[in-house]
Amino acid sequence: MAVLARAIEDDADRQPAAGGAFALRPLPGAVFGGEVVLRGGGDTRAFVAAAEAEPDALSRALDRARGLLLLRGMDAISAAPELLVRLSRLFGPEVEDYRRTLTKQTSVHQQVPEIFIVSNMPPASRPPPPLPDPPLTADGRLPVQFPQRRGWHTDQSYRRPPPDISLFYAVIPAPKGQGQTMFASGVDAYAALPDAMKARLEGLEGLHVMPRSGRSEEAVRRGETPMPLRAHERPQRQPVVRVHPVTGTRALYLCESGQMDWVEGPLVGMQPGPDGDGAALLYELMTHLTRPEFVYVHEWDAGDIVVWDNRSLAHTATWFDADVHPRLMWRTTVRGNPGKEYDGERRSWIPEPDGEGPAATR
Repeated sequence: MAVLARAIEDDADRQPAAGGAFALRPLPGAVFGGEVVLRGGGDTRAFVAAAEAEPDALSRALDRARGLLLLRGMDAISAAPELLVRLSRLFGPEVEDYRRTLTKQTSVHQQVPEIFIVSNMPPASRPPPPLPDPPLTADGRLPVQFPQRRGWHTDQSYRRPPPDISLFYAVIPAPKGQGQTMFASGVDAYAALPDAMKARLEGLEGLHVMPRSGRSEEAVRRGETPMPLRAHERPQRQPVVRVHPVTGTRALYLCESGQMDWVEGPLVGMQPGPDGDGAALLYELMTHLTRPEFVYVHEWDAGDIVVWDNRSLAHTATWFDADVHPRLMWRTTVRGNPGKEYDGERRSWIPEPDGEGPAATR
């Protein structure tokens, strides 16, 4: 048996694997996730080469770790960004080329178009999220739970089919205590729901829409006129409970205000708008999904890569002092196995040749 695969199988009790080139270790302070390390040292290129020699092993490790992996010490990627793409290809059949999406080109890596740039530095010039209000919980802790913590989402949920996996790499992270990334386990949150709520959610769909379309909760409450959307930009339905196509686990699959349609949604078939019964249920579910026991907070070091499964996790970013600290992060997105529900669908975000796109919400 190959060394990485053997290490993963030996980790049944979430203990460091004995022997082999790799080990899968638990993440401190988390009830899900794992850290993959190359035993005996070795640099980034050695890690990538070893992983490519066992092309299914990292993907299996991600499933075993319930959707979250940490790779530390991958510093060489900063000078050789193609290594990030090589790692990304081990998680699925397609690494997205951001030149072929609706992404602003100032946020696309000039040499490696599969890399999306998240940075407060030009040309991306992306500001951090605001501090929560209040900035700390009543007991002085970092807020993680919605609605005090905002921004919870899963990548590109406003597209059908939505993506599978994201990889996020720290070129220049914010200082410790700032610029963290939080992850919430939709699998653990769903498992903890009462049976009556699980039954209520069966077959329910959320209505997701691209950010900055004038359909967010905040925009609707301000009375903004929603921007006109072309066919390939229109809201898309997604299941509230998503079944993982590999593990078969069920997970809450939700975003909050910025990526849900608060004009016609946020939940299909329920009273629309920010004061409707659909909004009330979404608030209840998001508050449950982001309970502290379901959340892992990652403090970044330069050279870290975090790999997460969008099919079963939600995530959000935290504030950092962008006036003082530069931050540069690279993300790749992997597609190809969204599940049987999406079989045969063309991509909702790509315009038809005549300028029209696919049907808005099926």
